[in-house]
Amino acid sequence: MIFQGYVRPDGTVGSRNLVAVIPSVVCANDVAQAIVAQVQGTVGLYHHQGCCQLPPDLDRVTETLIGLGCGPNVGAALVVSLGCEGTDHERLVQAIARTGKPVEIIRIQQLGGVSKAIAAGIDAASRLVRAIAPQQRREADISKVVLAIKCGASDTTSGMASNCALGYVADKLVDLGGTVVFGETTEFLGAEHILKRRAVNAQVADKIDEIVARMESRAKSLGCDMRKGQPTPGNIEGGLSSIEEKSLGAIVKSGTRPIQGVMEYTDRVGDRKGLWIKDTPGREPEILTGMACTGAQLMMFSTGRGAPQGFPTMPVVKVCGNPITYRNMENDMDINAGLIIEGKKSIEQVGEEVFEKIVEVLNGGMSKNESLHYYSSIDIYTLGPVI
Repeated sequence: MIFQGYVRPDGTVGSRNLVAVIPSVVCANDVAQAIVAQVQGTVGLYHHQGCCQLPPDLDRVTETLIGLGCGPNVGAALVVSLGCEGTDHERLVQAIARTGKPVEIIRIQQLGGVSKAIAAGIDAASRLVRAIAPQQRREADISKVVLAIKCGASDTTSGMASNCALGYVADKLVDLGGTVVFGETTEFLGAEHILKRRAVNAQVADKIDEIVARMESRAKSLGCDMRKGQPTPGNIEGGLSSIEEKSLGAIVKSGTRPIQGVMEYTDRVGDRKGLWIKDTPGREPEILTGMACTGAQLMMFSTGRGAPQGFPTMPVVKVCGNPITYRNMENDMDINAGLIIEGKKSIEQVGEEVFEKIVEVLNGGMSKNESLHYYSSIDIYTLGPVI
């Protein structure tokens, strides 16, 4: 099976051909925003990190930005540096350049301030857009696809309908030789033993235990029980009574195939195939960033109560399990999996509909959040405090 994508010099294949404008630190966000507002074909990756953080987090931010810039949907990148940040902006530029993509950097302090940096950035971004504009889609095998999976704003229909449809698609893509990555470690609690049964070996099973314990320990270090924050108030209002109940529904979206391993937050997929876990939180801005960093060309997002947001460089296909929510938010939801709840379609039928939508988006079709430009809220999952 094939799709039409942008074949990159490093062999990855993108579903989009974007110029990413990447501030290396929060202090550069406003300059990056001004550039993106002026230059068609660019998207901004605005985040809130990059300075006054502990060294492990500065490394994590740098690695995450590298992953985003190297992602297959990015055809070229412009790094916007303040000049005195804690992230390694030179390493960021060098890593993106090694993929063979065009990349430039502007330095606000060196250029003489904001207005001069904006002018220089507009010129640089325009050059990059023109440089990649002639690139054409080419045939690529579906095995080149890296699919990210998430659920959010969940209710009881998520585990009964939309997550089931996602699981069907996950199995189908793995069987076709592709890669599927799911996360949300907070939503493994009480169900990690079920995931461990699907691990390809004892080492992977132990790693699943490790990331769950690590997530719980982080909450306990603040004197908190994570179960006071999960399920969320919206989940409870939607009928999910406990984190265990939420987790049992959440893991359904991963399908049934063996789990090949566990990836850390900044890991990129590389030559990994099959089904993988990525250690992430459940909150949208951080997990979507982590999945785009992985190298995913798109994401399937299951929801019951209605979560409309997307990500700048990664199309997000919304699969809604609640038929009432779908009717209320039809301009935001891509697929109505609530038809399963109403008995009008089977899991397999909706799963095939979702798969067809994924292929359409890979070929250039827009997800609804893309058409609305609802994709600017991103952030990077960090480990410690700012200092």
